[in-house]
Parts: sequence; structure tokens; C-alpha cells
Amino acid sequence: MKLVKIIEDLVRFNTETGNKKEIDDCLEYIEKFFDNTNANVKIERFDEASPVIYIRNNNEDEQDVLVLGHIDVVKADKEMFEPKIVDGKMFGRGTLDMKSFAGVAMKSMQYVLDNKLNVKFGVLLSTDEEKGSNSTHSFLERYKNIKANVVLDNDVGGDIGVIINKCKNPVFVKLKATGKSAHGSTPWDGLDANEMLMETIRDLRKIYPYFDETIGKPENTWIDTVHVAKICGGDVSNIISSSAEALLDFRLTETSSLSNLEENLKKSCKRGVEYIIVSSSNPVVMSENEPKILSYKEIAEEVLGYKIKFEQIGGATDARLFAERGAVVIMHSGTGEGMHGDNEWVDLDSVKKLLDIQIKYLEKIAKK
Repeated sequence: MKLVKIIEDLVRFNTETGNKKEIDDCLEYIEKFFDNTNANVKIERFDEASPVIYIRNNNEDEQDVLVLGHIDVVKADKEMFEPKIVDGKMFGRGTLDMKSFAGVAMKSMQYVLDNKLNVKFGVLLSTDEEKGSNSTHSFLERYKNIKANVVLDNDVGGDIGVIINKCKNPVFVKLKATGKSAHGSTPWDGLDANEMLMETIRDLRKIYPYFDETIGKPENTWIDTVHVAKICGGDVSNIISSSAEALLDFRLTETSSLSNLEENLKKSCKRGVEYIIVSSSNPVVMSENEPKILSYKEIAEEVLGYKIKFEQIGGATDARLFAERGAVVIMHSGTGEGMHGDNEWVDLDSVKKLLDIQIKYLEKIAKK
């Protein structure tokens, strides 16, 4: 089956995170793709998380190369689940994030199997990446010894001419303000939790400046940032709010620590305001001089016919879970725009070239 047909088929499944029936149907489609092959395919199911599909050409815990990705998507109108090709671009939900690259992984595995390459190769696709990746965490709990020398992470869509070598650490923090209610006409009789919360955020902004499209981006974007993801407080218009909450999304570089963030939170929180670290992770930082990455980069440049560059992004990646186990992570994908938007598309030529790069890289490893 041709790559474009596989991508079209995958996009037609409405695999919005939590849509169990469509996710199961999509997993069964992928599983069936490897019927009558020597692939070791298993759909792992969990009580506490959605399923994952794990495909290997072997039965071992440690892989030479592992492709990591997901098949779930964000919500979209039903028309977006009918892919359309215009001027070499495929439009539809998941074309860029990231069913095109799941298709690439499937074809890479097919090539490895058909050509009996001497490389231990695996593909791991989760189904809830858009809402926290509990399935990947549950998988790693079950497969405690799984490792990979190299992880190919194609979930950084945007430009095939770029390899991402750094991702920030996402840290989510809840602020809780406790005040004292009073009538809105006599604010001096109460303590306004909303004001306490806003003052705290104002002081945090002295450390982590605010940016938007009007202000523009800083010259150096590899800095710690925060945005207020959610804020709420108060019940009725004429009562001083006695409680308020905010959810903050911090993105920290590798030079920042959780303890430093906590110091900043402590000195910014006003009386009656406390913070709770909801979740934190680790940044993924790969050296531009890492031999395995340079080897991949050389192949990519041969396929593309031009030099590619390294960049950094503020987003997180599930590949961090394997980086923590010692893997070299290569973050590279095809070209496209509109991720999570109404006009999501991927350049099909870039997807085909990504497959070519992946296959050539696997062939090179198999010869070692």
C-alpha cells in the first residue's frame, strides 16, 4: 500500500482523544497492516489509560531505533476527517500532527521486515498524547526494561529543513487564593481573592515577562516563559470573592531548575495565596555534535539536497521519557502548517522524503 493512501486512511479515523471506538478502529487498521508479516504487534490496553500499539521486528526490550508518536488528534469539524490534496499539500485533521508520520513509521517498519534489515526496530504509537500521554506512561510502567539507542521523534511538525535539538521542561502550577467575602459596595470589609491572585501574577511577570503578537517575540526565545492557562474566582457580581484559582503553564530551559521556580513562586505569592506544582518533567537537550544525530543529519541533507539547521522549541515531547533512559533523541519531521487549526496541512513531498531519510538511516545502522 502506498504511503499517501495510508495517510488518507489514518486521517479518516476521528481519533479525537477519548473517542474510544474510532481509536480502536484505527489501531486495528494499523495492526492489520502487518498481517502476514513477521512483525511482533501488540495493542496494549490499560485500566487507567487509553491503549498504545507497539510494533517490533524482534522480541527484545532494547531497540536500536524506536519511532515514537501518536494517532490521537484534537477536536475538529467532521469535514476535516476527509483528507483533501491540493497542489501537493494534504489538508485535514492530523495531517501534520501527526498521522502522516505515523504512516511513515508503518512504511519504515514494512521496509525493515521486507528487506530483513539487521536492525532492532520498534514503533510505539500512543492514543492520548494531546491530553497528557497517560498511555505512554502506563506502557513504560508495564515495559520497565524497554530502552532505545535512538528515538526518532516526528512529532515536531513544521519544517523538514530543521532538526530540533532542545525542548523545554513544561511545569504546570496552580495558584490558590483564599480571601474573605464581603458586599461589593464595602470592599474594605473583605479580602478580595481575585486581587490577591492578580497581584501575585503581576509580580511573577517581573520575572517572566509577558509576550503576545503585539509586543512581539524576544530576540532570544530560549528563555523561561509562563502563560496563564486558566483563571477563575467569584460567584456573583456584588460579592467580594473569597477564593480564586489560576493554572499557570511554565516552560523552563535546561538552565532553570524546579527549585529556582519555587523560590520565585514563594517570593511572588501574596498573603493568602499558595502554589501547587501540578506536574513537571525534564527538558530534552541533545548536543549538535552528537555522532548519532550528525549521522542522521548527513543522510537528511543528502536526500534533501541542502543543508539543514538546528533549532529549539518551547513545546514538550514524550521522547523525554526515553531520553531519561539514555536514548539519543532525533526530533525531525515533515513540513506543514496549521497544527490544531482549521487549515492543517502537510507537504506530501516532505513526508515522502522523511520516509526516504528514515529508511536510509535504518540501512546505515543495519550495516554497522
